[in-house]
Amino acid sequence: MSDDARSTVEITLLGRAYVIACPPEEEADLKRAARYLDRAMHGIHSRSKVLGDEKIAIMAALNITHELLRAQDEQRASEESLTQLNERLEQALGEVPPRRS
Repeated sequence: MSDDARSTVEITLLGRAYVIACPPEEEADLKRAARYLDRAMHGIHSRSKVLGDEKIAIMAALNITHELLRAQDEQRASEESLTQLNERLEQALGEVPPRRS
């Protein structure tokens, strides 16, 4: 198969089926993402029955994007903290005279 080979995958969001083109090696990830989105959409729908499907999808997208950005910020902060800790450790080890055997 060429790099452009795509198959179609059927997903369901709020009880409505959608057929999506997807490379075969990404099918499992697409289905997982669709389940996550469907749960998010159902959660919003259960809290506000008056919203239409489009508004529910937008709210779910905003919520998921917020989760992603918060996780990225936390990861960056963690990486910065580890970098600072590593620098302090290297500095401390550099100040310790070598052991004599």
